Amino acid sequence: MARFAQVKKMKKLDVLDLGDGLDFQETWDHQEAIVQQRRDGEIGDTVLLLEHAPVFTIGRTRDQSSLRDTGQLPHPVVEINRGGQGTYHGPGQLIGYAILDLNTREKDLHEHLRKLEETIIIALRKFGVVGTRRDGLTGVWVDGRKIASLGVGVRAWVTLHGFALNVQEICLPPFQAITPCGIEGVAMTCAEKEKGAPLSMTEMKSAMSEALQEVFGA
Repeated sequence: MARFAQVKKMKKLDVLDLGDGLDFQETWDHQEAIVQQRRDGEIGDTVLLLEHAPVFTIGRTRDQSSLRDTGQLPHPVVEINRGGQGTYHGPGQLIGYAILDLNTREKDLHEHLRKLEETIIIALRKFGVVGTRRDGLTGVWVDGRKIASLGVGVRAWVTLHGFALNVQEICLPPFQAITPCGIEGVAMTCAEKEKGAPLSMTEMKSAMSEALQEVFGA
């Protein structure tokens, strides 16, 4: 746990960059510790930005058909305490874990999801990429192609987990091994592909940090 920065600030919203190549279980444990700190009032609302080492995840559901044949998957599978079907996390994809106390905001998880979507839409706009919502489906889309997935949990109205935004094309091939989010026929895309030019993770993290402050930090 020493590799992670300690959260000490108490602004309306702290956005921390944890880096890349992070082990999923280690990061999950760190997130759990921050959730408890937020519940205890030791820290303010916090968003963690990072890139995971390659991993497939799925929410706690009996139906795991979205992972297809788990024995043939090229990376490990982890079952986690969020909603939703199977997805992939790895290099080139920006993860945002939002640890917010909705007791001090609005006790509405649907509204929380819409606000997370809005931050992604705002960040993408800075690169000329037009993100949109689709009726009845959580996430962000570009002309019918999915560019970001969301899945959240909550404890005593403190949120955990958050969003996965596909930034660079390197993150797309592993999605072909599963049915992303259980949506048949879904086409996955990324910001780099939609922009039609290379895009660094540093640029996207900066844009996302600004968007998070705009939506959650005001």
